[in-house]
Amino acid sequence: MNVRVLLADDQPLVRTALQMVITDAPDLELVGEAGTGTEAVRLTEELRPDVVVMDIRMPGMDGIEATRLITAGPTDARVIVLTTFDEDDYVYGALRSGASGFLVKDMALDDILAAIRVVAAGDALIAPSVTRRLIAEFAARPQPGPRHRSLGCITDREREVLILIARGLSNMEIATDLVLSVATIKAYVTRLLTKLHARDRVQLVIIAYEAGLVSASRDG
Repeated sequence: MNVRVLLADDQPLVRTALQMVITDAPDLELVGEAGTGTEAVRLTEELRPDVVVMDIRMPGMDGIEATRLITAGPTDARVIVLTTFDEDDYVYGALRSGASGFLVKDMALDDILAAIRVVAAGDALIAPSVTRRLIAEFAARPQPGPRHRSLGCITDREREVLILIARGLSNMEIATDLVLSVATIKAYVTRLLTKLHARDRVQLVIIAYEAGLVSASRDG
C-alpha cells in the first residue's frame, strides 16, 4: 500500500518540486496540497494522509500550530517539518508540537523521500545538521526537573540506549557502539517506548534532554 502524503507549503515552487519527486516514487501517493496551516489541518482531516510534509512559516496559522492540531486531532497522520529555518526556536517548537521529523529544505530530494518513508513506518528522523542545535536549545531552556515521567523504570542498559538515541545515533550505530546486534537494540527501543509512554524516537529524544541525560556541555 502506498504512503499517502499531503504537502503544506505557501511557496508553489517548493510544492511543485516535491510534487514531482513524490509522484515519481512508486510507493508514495500525493493526496493533496495546502498553502496555509489552516488548510493543512482541514485537508488532513478530510484526506487522511499518512504523512504531512509541513512548512513552518506560512500566512495565518504557522506550521508549528498546525502540527500541534494535527497530532492532537482524530487522524493518525504523522508530520515532518520541512523548512529553510534551522534556528533553535523552530526546532524546539516543531518537536514539542508533536512532529516526527525535522528536515531542512537544502537536503537532497531523495533524502526527503527517504524521511517520508521512515516516518510513515513509525520511526522518527531529525536532520543531522539539527542535532547539535537541538542539544543547545534544551540546555538554554532548563526545565524544573523531568517533566514527562520518572526514568526510574528503565534499566542501566536502557538508559545507555536512550542517551545514544538522544545523540542522534541510528540503531546500527548504537549496536556498533554497544557491541550488540541491531535486533537487540530494536528490542531496547521498543521497551523504552513502552516504559516511557513515548510515541516515537523524537519523544524519546525530548525525554532524554528534559531529564538531563544529554546536555550541551557533555555532548555538544
